[in-house]
Amino acid sequence: MALIVQKYGGTSVGSVERIQAVAQRVYKTVKAGNSLVVVVSAMGKTTDGLVKLANAISTNPNRREMDMLLSTGEQVTIALLSMALLEIGQPAISLTGGQVGIVTEAEHTRARILHIETARLLRHLNAGKVVIVAGFQGISNGGEMEITTLGRGGSDTSAVAMAAAIGANYCEIYTDVPGILTTDPRLVPEAQLMTEITCDEMLELASLGAKVLHPRAVEIARNYGVPLVVRSSWTDEPGTWVTTAKPQGRSLVNLEIALPVDDVEFDTDQAKVALLRVPDKPGVAARLFGEICRQNVDVDLIIQSIHEGNSNDIAFTVSTPILKRAEAVASAIAPALRNQPNSDEAEVMIEENIAKVSIVGAGMIGRPGVAAKMFATLAEAGVNIQMISTSEVKVSCVVATAECDRAIVALREAFEIEAVDNKTKNSPYKNSELNIPLSSLPVRGVALDMNQARLAIRQVPDRPGMAARLFGLLARHNISVDMIIQSQRCRVVDGIPRRDIAFTVAQMDGENARQRLSQIAPELGWGEVVLDSAIAKVSIVGAAMVGQPGVAAKMFAALAENQINIQMIATSEIKISCVVAQEQGVQALQVIHAAFDLAGSEKFVVPA
Repeated sequence: MALIVQKYGGTSVGSVERIQAVAQRVYKTVKAGNSLVVVVSAMGKTTDGLVKLANAISTNPNRREMDMLLSTGEQVTIALLSMALLEIGQPAISLTGGQVGIVTEAEHTRARILHIETARLLRHLNAGKVVIVAGFQGISNGGEMEITTLGRGGSDTSAVAMAAAIGANYCEIYTDVPGILTTDPRLVPEAQLMTEITCDEMLELASLGAKVLHPRAVEIARNYGVPLVVRSSWTDEPGTWVTTAKPQGRSLVNLEIALPVDDVEFDTDQAKVALLRVPDKPGVAARLFGEICRQNVDVDLIIQSIHEGNSNDIAFTVSTPILKRAEAVASAIAPALRNQPNSDEAEVMIEENIAKVSIVGAGMIGRPGVAAKMFATLAEAGVNIQMISTSEVKVSCVVATAECDRAIVALREAFEIEAVDNKTKNSPYKNSELNIPLSSLPVRGVALDMNQARLAIRQVPDRPGMAARLFGLLARHNISVDMIIQSQRCRVVDGIPRRDIAFTVAQMDGENARQRLSQIAPELGWGEVVLDSAIAKVSIVGAAMVGQPGVAAKMFAALAENQINIQMIATSEIKISCVVAQEQGVQALQVIHAAFDLAGSEKFVVPA
C-alpha cells in the first residue's frame, strides 16, 4: 500500500466529463490499495477569466483582493471532484489550502510555503477518505489568516510540498502531454518521451520554457527527495520519472524559504583562452569549437559576449594540463577568422593562474538577490571578477588563483555554507552520485525562451564592486536576471580599464531595468545602456554532456548550417545556451533538436 499525491492541471479537469474521468482514475488507484491526496487546479481557463473580470473593475487590482478572487477557482474544482467521487461510492472530502494546513508567508499573489500542518489531512486519510486539496493557495502565518496564492505553477508546488510534508511514496503530476518530452511538442511534433530525467536537468529545462513542471516544484522535490512522475491524464502511459540523489536531512519548517545556495564549488586547475574581435556572423563558433572537438580538447565554461561594431569576443576555460593544446588550436584558427578584407585578425589572449568559483542551489531560481549577493561578497573581499557565466541553478565567476581562497571563505560565510576539506576540484557533475548510465545521450532536451530581453551596459569600470552595484540595483526592484556575460575585451578610457556587461531579463522587466540603470550610469561612470527585446534563448541540457567536447560544436554547427547567428553564449556543466534573433528562435530549436537525433517516430498532439 502506497501513500500517493496526485495533481491534476486545468485541462485535466476542464469539464464535467473530464472531472468524472479523473474521479474514475482516483477510484481505481484507491481500489488498488493506496491512500490518496489529490491536488487540483482551477477548471480550464477559469483563472484567466477571473483575472479578466478583475481588470474590468480595476486598472490596478488590489493584491489581497486578487488572492480572494483567484482562490475561488480551485474551490469550484475540489467540490465538484469530491461530489464525483461520492457519487461513485468513494468517500472523499474537499479542503481549501487553508483548511488543509498550507501555511505561507504573508505575500499576496506570490507567497512561498512555510510549512504544512498535516494533522487534519492525516486524520481524513486514516478514515479511508480521498482528500481533495485546492492547489495554488494557502493561508498566511500569524493571527490574520489571510488567503494567499502561490503564483504561477502554484498547484505543482502545492502537490510536491504536500508529498514532502506527509512523506508520500511519490507524487504524480497529471497534465495534457504524456510526460516530459525532449522539447515542446507544439513546435516539434516528433518530440520524444523521456522515461526518466534527473532533477538537475529538469530544473534547467523547467526554467527555460519547458512548462510541464514549474521549477519551484522541482526544487522541493530535489531538496526533500520526493520521487516525481509526470503522466498524461488522457492515457494510461507510464510517463516520465524525475529522479534525485538522496537528499541531506532538511527541516520541513520554512519549506520554501530554505537557504537558496547549497554549496560553494571551486576549481583552481583552470586557464582561459579568449579570441577577441571574431566576426559577428554565422559559423564562427561552429568553426572554432569544431576544431576544438577534433583535437579532443575538453572545454569547461564558454562565453560569447556582445560588443560594439561587427565583432564579438569568445572565451572558454580549460584545465591547465591541456592549455598548450587549446592555445595551439585557437592560434591556428584565428587568422582564418578575418572579419573582412584589410581588417584586424582575431587576437588570441591566454590567461593562466585563474580559478572558477561557483555558488550552486535550486533555491536561487526566481530570487533576484542571489547573484547580486555573490558579487557584493566578492567585492567586499577585494576579489575582482574576470568572467561570469550563469545557469538556472549556478553562478560561476572566474577570479585570480591568488584570490580563490579568500573568495571561498567569504562566499561560504555569506551564504551560511559549512566548510569542507579543501581540494582542488569540487563539482557535483564529476562524481558518481547522479547515476548517469554510460549509454545516456549527452543532450536530453532542448528548450526555447521567447520572452526575454537583453540589456548591454557599455564601458563598465573593471574593478571590484561594479557587478554588485549593477545587479544589486536590479534585485532591489525585484528584477530577476538570467544570462550574465562580461566581455573579455578591456579598453582603457580616461585612464580606467573598462568592459561591457550584457545580461538577459524577462521582456516585461526590460524597459524598467533600462530606465533604472540609465539613471545611475553617470554616477558610476558607465556608458550607454542598450535594450534589445527581439531575442530568443535556445538551450540544450544533459547531465551526460560533461567531458564530451563535441556537444557544443554540434549545437553551433546546426545553427551555422541554417544561417542562424549566435549573439551570446553561456554555459554550465549541464547546459549550453545561445541567444539568437527572436525571429529565428523556433527554427533554432527545431534544427538543434534534429541535430542531436532527439526526434521519435510518433507525433504527439497536445489536446486543445
